Amino acid sequence: MKQFTISEVSAYVRRITFANPPVNLVGADTLAELSEAVEILSHDDHARVVIFDSSVPGFFLNHADSEDFARLLAMTGPDAATPVFVDLTTRLAAAPFVSIAAIRGRARGGGAELTLAFDLRYASREEAIFSQPEVALGLIPGGGAGERLPRLIGRDRALEVFLSCHDYDADQAEHYRWVTRTVPDTELDAFVNATAMRIAAFDKQALGAVKKQVNRATLPPREDLLASSTAFAAAASGPGFQDRVQALGELLAAVGAEEVERNMGRYLGMTAIPRR
Repeated sequence: MKQFTISEVSAYVRRITFANPPVNLVGADTLAELSEAVEILSHDDHARVVIFDSSVPGFFLNHADSEDFARLLAMTGPDAATPVFVDLTTRLAAAPFVSIAAIRGRARGGGAELTLAFDLRYASREEAIFSQPEVALGLIPGGGAGERLPRLIGRDRALEVFLSCHDYDADQAEHYRWVTRTVPDTELDAFVNATAMRIAAFDKQALGAVKKQVNRATLPPREDLLASSTAFAAAASGPGFQDRVQALGELLAAVGAEEVERNMGRYLGMTAIPRR
């Protein structure tokens, strides 16, 4: 794997580190490799807890790579009938290990949707930023955010997130219950490691059983995820998306890709991307 590295933290704790510089865009190769990593660790009898982090400063799991959109839309899970995002987020949530996201940097769009599938989400108070920018690009969330986020933060706040397309800092995300909790950046790694080690000290069968119990009470039906994925694909073929992507491309050329990626919420405003 080129974008993900699996390392052993302890006998029962593993770490998956993501790196797709410069801004950790999520492409077809990203999803294929992450799916492979989840499969490997799902068959690791000693893996009780898996920590997910990023080695690229400023970015955790970023939005989908627009240049790889055709491949992303065509990708499916192992059964060849389930879109890859539905398959991957479902398998992550149901994995036989406890998944912990150590979020330092931006989690946007499809990357934010993947982040929602982790069991626990700990965010750097100073560095984590969250966003669902799809509507500003003529799309809707298609990777599970439309079903998972309202269950976490409520209908009105979820609508605010989706309709405004703003960047949300870690404190606001914690207030909205988007993340499990925020931690000062200098303490994030130690806190996540300590939490992982504590959980991993418990019985794996009990850990898996309580995950299944909570999943039954909180996760959206698979049929709803599939419906959103279909609606997303339909929107991606429409003129609204094509016009918005072109406008965003012009903005990237004029302002610079890194500036836009770091402050996307600001640039997605109607004054920044002209109405088409």
